[in-house]
Amino acid sequence: MIKRTLVAGLLLGMASPAIAQASGQFAPLQDAPNCTRDELKAATGAYVEAQRTGSLSGLPLAGNAHYLENMATVDRTVGLWNTALPIAHTMSFHDDKRCKTFTEITVTEGGHQYVIGTRLYMHDGKIIRVDSLVTDKGDWLFNANAYLRFGKPEDWSPLHAYQKTAPAEMIRGANAYLDGFSDKFTDIPWGVPCARLEGGLYTNRENNPESCEHGMPPGVLYIVNRDYLIDEEKGVINIFCRFGDSNAGMPDSHLFRFIDGKIRLIHTLSVNLTDTPSPQANDDGSSAGG
Repeated sequence: MIKRTLVAGLLLGMASPAIAQASGQFAPLQDAPNCTRDELKAATGAYVEAQRTGSLSGLPLAGNAHYLENMATVDRTVGLWNTALPIAHTMSFHDDKRCKTFTEITVTEGGHQYVIGTRLYMHDGKIIRVDSLVTDKGDWLFNANAYLRFGKPEDWSPLHAYQKTAPAEMIRGANAYLDGFSDKFTDIPWGVPCARLEGGLYTNRENNPESCEHGMPPGVLYIVNRDYLIDEEKGVINIFCRFGDSNAGMPDSHLFRFIDGKIRLIHTLSVNLTDTPSPQANDDGSSAGG
């Protein structure tokens, strides 16, 4: 798989000046970045077109932009964004306070299936970081056909004012959900109905009025390195994080849709960095085991 080859290549090529730059050589992340929502929307539109054509040339990239794939630094010429992909579905979210975007791309045709989650970080009209999570066969519960089947009909459109949830409450609720993997007594704001699309596994295939509490795993698992993006118009919070180890744990994206203060939709993308395939999902959204 591409990402496993990529990780091996990174380990072998740490001496390459193009990859092993000192952190100070990358555009620094800003405490108070400057951007507009229109700039962010233009950037995600350009990114989707870039992934469709296999070229980042149309993006307003800073000369010292930082490129990451599966939470590892890569050279711009290495990432999957250099491969033209037949995109089946995409949706984007924009945070004009933190100047971050998140775009989800599903690819079911073309010989290789993917579900991609990409963050863009902006400041002063330039993209200073491109951060992609690339999931495909062998990743946690992966099935792009199921991801498209169940994800595309969902409603992630802008909310009415009375449906919106305060950003601080979305952060609290999303953190409570992630904390629930290690502490089963957290106060998670479950909404009903709610559905979780996890790699390809879908928790509400029968369209029943149930919450996303169904299927929460037992045991203790810590989720660390949480990085937040909030789209207030759409009631969405996206968290990039790792499962377990802060340096080598599984790279993960959790996307939450809040309506009236409650979690109503969840998407997760989790990258398996090992050579042992993770459990997979079937086309109907059920678990295929493994």
